[in-house]
Amino acid sequence: MDKIRWGILSTGSIANSFVEDLKFVPDAEVIAVGSRKQAVADKFGDKHNIPNRYDSYHALANDPEVDVIYVATPHSMHAENSIMCMEAGKAVLCEKAFCITAGEAEKMIAVARREKVFLMEALVTRHFPVIHKVLEWINLGLIGEVRIVQANRCARGSFRPEQRHLNPELGGGSLLDVGIYVISFSSMIYQQTPKKVVGFGHVGEFGSDEQGATILEYENGALGVLTFALRTEAVNEAYIYGTKGHIKLPELFAVPTCARLHVKGEKEVVFNDKIKGNGLNYQVHEVHRCLREGLLESPRMPLHESLQIMQTMDKIRAPWSFRYPNDKK
Repeated sequence: MDKIRWGILSTGSIANSFVEDLKFVPDAEVIAVGSRKQAVADKFGDKHNIPNRYDSYHALANDPEVDVIYVATPHSMHAENSIMCMEAGKAVLCEKAFCITAGEAEKMIAVARREKVFLMEALVTRHFPVIHKVLEWINLGLIGEVRIVQANRCARGSFRPEQRHLNPELGGGSLLDVGIYVISFSSMIYQQTPKKVVGFGHVGEFGSDEQGATILEYENGALGVLTFALRTEAVNEAYIYGTKGHIKLPELFAVPTCARLHVKGEKEVVFNDKIKGNGLNYQVHEVHRCLREGLLESPRMPLHESLQIMQTMDKIRAPWSFRYPNDKK
């Protein structure tokens, strides 16, 4: 089988984890890396044995040997970097959150369709065997009609102002960094756009949201009750409540190794699956499947849903009097 050749755009911690996980994908080969400094690209290339090293993202995007590029820059650069790569004819896997605003998402999707290249948001949760089993249980009607999705994705971290996590100039804050997990999870379960969105958030000393919560109302009064935080410790579980029973994904639900099915009057069913590596390789298998089948987007993470999620996040933060520098783009 011919290898699918990857380029890595940016060299931060998530890019390191991503490249490490490609060893679990036999038909993947990392052949290029791009940074804003040659020395940084060379250091990353030496660490991971990558032959082509570039001192600009533009040079990486125009490497004729590269098939697909993983965009791992901060949120504020996702749209610009992804569009540049797609206009160079490259398929793109863009790290979550997809971008900053729904407006940016619309532009990214328009370019993908104009250039006829593959584009997918890197929401790893979608691609784990545990999640596939959960969706199977729901589709079989084992818990009846889903009425409430409840999920937490919170952590307590210490950050410096220049780091991306809480830096509003880089799209920092809990909503885009970890809120995306719970919002996307609810979207995946309901497969529809919420009718009503209510959002609460606390803007901290760095000028970004340190924690927040949202209630999403869907058809027939179904609810998503979701919390997210970067400065608050919590149990990161998810529950899907239906009319006949419920499903629990224990901590850490976003990178799940277990799902528990509870149907009233029946014995609990447990599905376990050990994750390989950092868990980032599962989405790569999906990218490869789509590329080999000639698909321009993934049925598991379609572009219209990435846009819908960005629209929901725009509504969640609307009452916070909080704006990102590139909100109007």
